[in-house]
Amino acid sequence: MKTLNFLLSLACFLGLSTTRAAGPDLTKESTTVLIGLGLMQVIEPKIPFFGSRAGAIISFLIKLALWYILMGWTDGIGSPYYWLMLLPVMSAVTSLGLVGLVAAVVLACGAYLSFLLYLPGGGPPFDDWPLLLLYLTTFPIAGFLTYELLEANRAATLRAQIAAEQLAEANRHLQEAEAQVRRTERLAALGQLSAGLAHEIRNPLSTIKGSAEMLLKNVDANGAVAHELAGFISTEVDRTNALVTRFLDFARPLALHLEKTEITEVIDEAVAQVEKHTPPLDVSIYKNYSPDIPPLLLDRQLIERVLYNLILNAAQASPAQSSVTVKTRQLGQTLEVSVIDRGTGIAPKDRESIFNPFFTTKSSGVGLGLAIVSKIVDEHGGQIDVESEPGAGSVFRVFLPVRDNGNQ
Repeated sequence: MKTLNFLLSLACFLGLSTTRAAGPDLTKESTTVLIGLGLMQVIEPKIPFFGSRAGAIISFLIKLALWYILMGWTDGIGSPYYWLMLLPVMSAVTSLGLVGLVAAVVLACGAYLSFLLYLPGGGPPFDDWPLLLLYLTTFPIAGFLTYELLEANRAATLRAQIAAEQLAEANRHLQEAEAQVRRTERLAALGQLSAGLAHEIRNPLSTIKGSAEMLLKNVDANGAVAHELAGFISTEVDRTNALVTRFLDFARPLALHLEKTEITEVIDEAVAQVEKHTPPLDVSIYKNYSPDIPPLLLDRQLIERVLYNLILNAAQASPAQSSVTVKTRQLGQTLEVSVIDRGTGIAPKDRESIFNPFFTTKSSGVGLGLAIVSKIVDEHGGQIDVESEPGAGSVFRVFLPVRDNGNQ
């Protein structure tokens, strides 16, 4: 558009330099009109009003009037400056589209033909009619070519925009895939490390607990301190053994036992476990189930563990007397289960790390809960993601494939 305006403006000023060779000398007034046409083309794109539809119409009419005055002062229908009417015609196309093109061509041809009224006998000699018709065809031809050029430019711009959006989307998916690969590599390495450490720790734990039990049997009944210390040893061994069991759950490959399961039943069981939590949680849990979700092939116990962990985390992160919502919906061949809380949220710097093993923001946490959750979901061919805003809450979404028996 800017380039076209520049070329049209240049055409006006070049008209001044070709005056003597192309036709009659311009008067001072005619020169002023010609310069006015050029200036109009220059200032038009710089004034915001002319960018509107009404402004474009007014601009066209001003240039049409200037052209008509110039033609009248330079030999009327025989003026060598008839071609300057291309300026308002082509400008109208750029601003008003196809409708503007038709209207501009009709007005330009009508204005040009009106000069026939000033000729002796009401028209040119018979031999001049072919040339007159040729002049008239320049207006629609130039306008149509301009319109085609603009449409081709718009189509190219649209294609470039679509390609840029697709590229941005592909880059986003690539970044997500790279993050998933990095997380999987970290999980694999830490899983091997955890498995080795767990086995090495579990053997001496058995020895320590056995020794503590033998000590209790052989200590004098009056040795209260010894009995208490032996009890501490046994309790701490049990706690450490439970932690080792969690390490092994994370490290060893999962053996899925897929069965047709109603996801709502699994959610109900997970919610019931959270509501029995000790100490009790002062949080209301609401269920928003989408109807007509078919049974899914999944490992009922493992998915229940996933949902229990997510709902428990949401409840623990929520303030007293607030609520947690569990919502389901089907997206094509994917089931989405969302756990929504209005709690403290997750800091942006921690969002990528929450599914890593041993990462936790809890003072007494181990950092394996969400890592195991992510592993179970991955083994089901699903995906888990999180949206969170500090101070406003979090939304954990679990996506599971809707499979049939033929795909098992």
